[in-house]
Order: sequence, then C-alpha cells, then structure tokens
Amino acid sequence: AYCYHGQTLLASDKCGEAIRSLQESEKFFSKAEALCKEYGETKGPGTTAKPSGHLFFRKLGSLIKNTLEKCQRENGFIYFQKVPAEAPQLELKANYGLVEPVPFEFPALNAHWTPETLAAFDLTKRPKDDTAKPKPDEEVKPLKEPDIKPQKDTGCQIS
Repeated sequence: AYCYHGQTLLASDKCGEAIRSLQESEKFFSKAEALCKEYGETKGPGTTAKPSGHLFFRKLGSLIKNTLEKCQRENGFIYFQKVPAEAPQLELKANYGLVEPVPFEFPALNAHWTPETLAAFDLTKRPKDDTAKPKPDEEVKPLKEPDIKPQKDTGCQIS
C-alpha cells in the first residue's frame, strides 16, 4: 500500500512524501521477504509453497526499488523537497471506484414467533418415544435364479 501511495504522491508532485512512503514500503517489504523465506523453509505435511518466489512478490520488490530510485533522482534534479521524518498516513477509506456498501439489517420478527413458540422447540423437553426403537432385520432367503441360455434364433434381423 505504501508503494502505490508513493506512486500517487509522486504523480501529484509531492516527491518528498513519496520518498518517505517508498522507504516505509521498502522496510515492510524486507520484513515480509524474511517471513516468506522462513515460511518456505519450514518442514511439515502441507504443500511446499514458496511465497517469496511468487510473481506478485518478485514484481513488487523491483517496483519499490525502481520507484524509489526514480523519486530520489527527480527530487535531486527537479523538486528539491525535504523528506519528512514520519511516513504519510494511508487513506484507508476509498473514495473512488467502489460502491458504497448497503448496511445489513435483520428483518422484523413475525408476530407468530413469540417466546412461548420458541420455547416449544426445546428438544430437552421432548417426550420419550419407545416406538422409535429399530426393528431387527429379517433374514433374507436366497432366491434361485432361472437358468437362462442364449438363443440363436431371436427373430431379429439386421438389414
């Protein structure tokens, strides 16, 4: 997020803040890279996933590096802005490209669902049913199958 925020800041001519944002991005990326390598080396019954070798992760590293170099180069030639000590705050609420979510509300209860009706569904108060005992299976006697021999003259003709 800091990488893409840095690109947005660079596009709006805030090169000093962009450099600080990209430095923060580089710091978090190196932490994530160390964790991914540690995860890839663990032994276990799962699959051998290597997140540090994933295409997105590899592209992100080079994107951070290239954008930071570009910002530092442009700040030295064009902008001459001071790099702030603290990283800029990320705007966590998107204000473009997203539809506003509709809040979920439970529907109103029907008048038939009273506390007495709900209490009637208590399974601990059900009557003991003796007729629910399984009946013993009857022994199945084998049947004698008729001896069927193939007939040559079935009456079918292929024309």
